[in-house]
Amino acid sequence: MIVLALAGSTQAATRPRYGGVLRVEIRESFESVDPPDSGTGLADLLGAFSITRWEAGRRASYAADNNAAGGRPFVDAVEVQMGRTLREQSIDLEVGKADVIQLGAGESRRGVGGRKMWVSAPVRIVALAFGPRVEDARIREGLALAVDRTAILNVLLQKQGEISGALLPQWISGYAFLFPSDRDLGRARALVAAASPGGRNLSLGVEDASLRAMADRVALNARDAGLAVTTATQTNASDVRLLEVEVAAGDPARALAAIAAALGLTAPARMESIEAVYNAERAMLEGFRVVPLFHLPDVYGAGPRVKGAAGISPLGQWRFENVWLEGDRP
Repeated sequence: MIVLALAGSTQAATRPRYGGVLRVEIRESFESVDPPDSGTGLADLLGAFSITRWEAGRRASYAADNNAAGGRPFVDAVEVQMGRTLREQSIDLEVGKADVIQLGAGESRRGVGGRKMWVSAPVRIVALAFGPRVEDARIREGLALAVDRTAILNVLLQKQGEISGALLPQWISGYAFLFPSDRDLGRARALVAAASPGGRNLSLGVEDASLRAMADRVALNARDAGLAVTTATQTNASDVRLLEVEVAAGDPARALAAIAAALGLTAPARMESIEAVYNAERAMLEGFRVVPLFHLPDVYGAGPRVKGAAGISPLGQWRFENVWLEGDRP
């Protein structure tokens, strides 16, 4: 059974009330002309809320739908600020300018003033994806075996999340533990030594700033195996990318198909049993074109005036219609 964790403090028993504007800050910056209608927290608002304002990359406003299928949300509106750094979000939450902020795995343990935490099940995959120029499978496997997942989990992620060599999280598939994820530096060195010296220099692209420290650690681990890896802002020219992919469904077949599409992999048209899903995932990971590293939860911090049920589902979907606000706006 998947349990949505609510950490940090217990909520006082208060009576639900209508009204107010829920102020949300996130890291992502959606630059599209039209607001997203799928695959994001903003899209999760649709149904209970309707869009009233869209400033691409900056701000979005939503109004409560009086005719929502689940009943009218308690809050009157939701205002979302995009492209906010962790520092900016943390300060705004502390001084009362934000009610809900988006945190990365590990960041929730670095101090947001003891605020409430909404933590989903592990719903994000962090993985290495190799480009076509890295043709030698020994180089790909060598880097995969060199990464010290345990050190990254303990230090950078503050033990929040799960080490995994699988695409699907254990709670969805039940078989993730079958995919190896242990570090084997001896074999990594042997693989790299047997490869052409010209293939030992790699560029590692990382677009999400929250993953930069992890990319630097991967580059350091790679050096121990005899690889020279340089990190840079994500570009299409990178030999390998460190990226994050969202798990969009709780059904194993649907989830794997969506992950495959996001990673540019080929999934079977039909996967009618868990054995078929497992075989499909194993085929995707053969050759080390994609190397899963971690499964991470979605984490949000909520301010003291936010009351009610946790505002995210186990899959990390926004459920802001379930919360209400207490007290006057600062």
